[in-house]
Amino acid sequence: MTQPPEDADRRRAVAPVIAYPEDSLPPADLPLYARARETARKTAEVVIRPRDAACFHVPAGHFFRIASIEGPQVGDLNLWAAGDLSERFFSGKTRALHGTHVSTGDRLWSSFPYLRPMATVTTDTLDWYGADAYGGRVHDVIGTRCDPYTHRLLAGGDYHHCCHSNLTRALAAETGLPLARAEPHVHDVLNVFMCTGFTRETGQYFMKASPVRPGDYLECFAEIDLLGALSACPGGDCSAEHSSDAAACYPLKVEVFAPEDGALDGWSPPPRNAYDRTHGV
Repeated sequence: MTQPPEDADRRRAVAPVIAYPEDSLPPADLPLYARARETARKTAEVVIRPRDAACFHVPAGHFFRIASIEGPQVGDLNLWAAGDLSERFFSGKTRALHGTHVSTGDRLWSSFPYLRPMATVTTDTLDWYGADAYGGRVHDVIGTRCDPYTHRLLAGGDYHHCCHSNLTRALAAETGLPLARAEPHVHDVLNVFMCTGFTRETGQYFMKASPVRPGDYLECFAEIDLLGALSACPGGDCSAEHSSDAAACYPLKVEVFAPEDGALDGWSPPPRNAYDRTHGV
């Protein structure tokens, strides 16, 4: 290790600043969404089988709920703008704007050059969990998704039911794209229900048993027309391992709800980011 300089302690003691203060973000009208949700009716339902994935559609101004229905289970979520796979969920920017984990009032932002809210979290039945003694929190935007490439690197052999592969199959089936063309559209996820953090000593990403139980759910408001894909992770509750058939796994359910006509008067989908894209030229 390099010998610390004389002013090492002073350098470490510099106070941090928040890179993107939330009070400068366009606010979500949570009271409006709550009123609209009161009279919303269910219009669609998809059950995701264990170690598999499925797609679903959510029109702008509707709600979608991801629910635990049989046992503790983590889900990996991808979102795209319906009809335009180039606009997709941007986990890194969502993390920078809201933090490593999301909950009620946080928004799921889309990729450049669009950079607008795709969805807003309106209800989180696990918001009571907060941060545990290990620094673990729920619903992370730091993990990438389990994938067969890392599995091959670390464990050897091929495993085809990692979330990356599950999402690739689901997107290919939904769009009619060949697997090789669908795969590049699969992206870093929102790890729904997953409990994760970083070790203080080494900064390593950790996972631990999810606190989710049947009846828990994460519900979001679709700010734009969405195509979603959800994988029921082969790690189950991620208490021990993932990318294997060893863990107990359970299905997840996605439900879509439509507000009554007029319930969202005054609301409109957010426009694409207004930056002119000249990049100084």
